[in-house]
Amino acid sequence: MLNRIRIVLVATSHPGNIGSAARALKTMGLSRLYLVTPKKFPHLKAKELAAGADDLLDNAIVVDSLKTALAGCQFVVGASARPRDLSLPGLTPRECGEHVIQATQKGDVAIVFGREHAGLTNTELQHCQYHTMIPANPDYSSLNLAAAVQIFCYECRVAMGGSIEVTTELDAVASHDEVTHFFDHLEQALLRAEVINPVAPNKILP
Repeated sequence: MLNRIRIVLVATSHPGNIGSAARALKTMGLSRLYLVTPKKFPHLKAKELAAGADDLLDNAIVVDSLKTALAGCQFVVGASARPRDLSLPGLTPRECGEHVIQATQKGDVAIVFGREHAGLTNTELQHCQYHTMIPANPDYSSLNLAAAVQIFCYECRVAMGGSIEVTTELDAVASHDEVTHFFDHLEQALLRAEVINPVAPNKILP
């Protein structure tokens, strides 16, 4: 399922954001990165911020148009923080992940991200069937590109059924005799080290 998801970055200005986005993909198990007319790529800064996701950068598909990046996709969602005067149905990030995973059963899908400073144009959004945005703080909704990519990749993984196994089994509880033996041993050790007063050891020990 995850191998059918394309993360498409349009006209990314900073190569570091490309590297950080690649890292975001890899941590969530995605691997297909498409770059539409990136300003600087390949670039050392992208490698540095990929932090071990160099293979995604090496295999990134660089194209000269969004249409080419989306060729063969059955389902496309455009991520944009700015409301647009378009009649595209909207999705929350959680709904986006669910729709994307469901659509992977029929073929390739794509989540499209725009420029750092201006997002996607209306023309670019017209290539999408849905529009999605992150419900951020309205007083400060500026979100780094790679952080936005991470959120949507995470939602895709959750929708696929990804979970974190947390061990809740408790260690065996010490018996009363074992606790008593421990404190007896501790008292003797502290007495030998002259840490406690042998006349009144209970000032430190229980």
